[in-house]
Amino acid sequence: MFDSLDDQMKKDLDKQTTTKQRVMLWVAVAAASVLVFGGLYLGVRLIG
Repeated sequence: MFDSLDDQMKKDLDKQTTTKQRVMLWVAVAAASVLVFGGLYLGVRLIG
């Protein structure tokens, strides 16, 4: 009768974004993560 909140969120997400947009978002998140953690790693290596 009623959709769960999770089901409703999935339907809403499908209406708002395309698959290409979601993939590009995850690629951007992965790239930002690599830059942040890579910078922290190099910073620690340079200190020690």
